[in-house]
Amino acid sequence: MTKRYKSEALAAAHETALGLTEAGVMKKRTMRAFDEMCLTPVEEMRPQEIRELRLREHASQAVFARYLNVTTGLVSQWERGEKRPRGASLKLLTLVAKNGLSAVA
Repeated sequence: MTKRYKSEALAAAHETALGLTEAGVMKKRTMRAFDEMCLTPVEEMRPQEIRELRLREHASQAVFARYLNVTTGLVSQWERGEKRPRGASLKLLTLVAKNGLSAVA
């Protein structure tokens, strides 16, 4: 998956820092700080927020699930609050919230 940055300037800074880390000039600890500063943050989403996001994108649960590579049943469980998205699913939801469904297409 392509990394998403808060801005083009932060993308350039992050890519430079990554190169310095790979060259052994910068420590991995410093690189983790750059990751936190530059990459799109992931935050928990409430069931209502997930439903509103899906409706904003004019997608059925089945279509939304297909974009996120999960089952329709799981999207339904997220929207009812029976389960919470985690890991890659939560990251994809965050990207959709910020950039639209086309960001993960």
